[in-house]
Amino acid sequence: MEHEATVEGVGVGVSDEGPGAPVVVLSAREEIIPIFVSSDQAQSMQLAIEGEPFERPLTHDLFVEMVAEFGGAIDRIRIDDLADGTFYAKIDTEQYHGGERKQAVFDARPSDGIALALRVDCPIIVSDEVVDEAGRPPETFESDDPDVGDDTGFDEDMF
Repeated sequence: MEHEATVEGVGVGVSDEGPGAPVVVLSAREEIIPIFVSSDQAQSMQLAIEGEPFERPLTHDLFVEMVAEFGGAIDRIRIDDLADGTFYAKIDTEQYHGGERKQAVFDARPSDGIALALRVDCPIIVSDEVVDEAGRPPETFESDDPDVGDDTGFDEDMF
């Protein structure tokens, strides 16, 4: 089964040792799914969330413009596998040419898929298997630390 996910935020994972790696936090099936990403990916996602244009097109902005120019659209992002700590995703697309609809699926990093979904407002879908393995109850991330954003255990002020 698949579940639509929402992006709860982008920040830095926080542990007893202090801030760590950038993370995007998804919510699906009433569970929190943290996915660690690069700093560049986190910044790209945060800019998309805030609706802030960058001075020059970022890679994700360029990709969206190119897909649209070629008559295509991004339909949805699927985070459909997790193996050895690595998440896997697919980008489902469509293109109309000569009145015919052509579908295509592209393998992608979840961080790229999420950054694109935030720009085109398409669904982010997470499989049961991924939620079963990576999902955590929201209370797992609660914190009494005032420097930690939104009681998620992630510092959202880093980007």
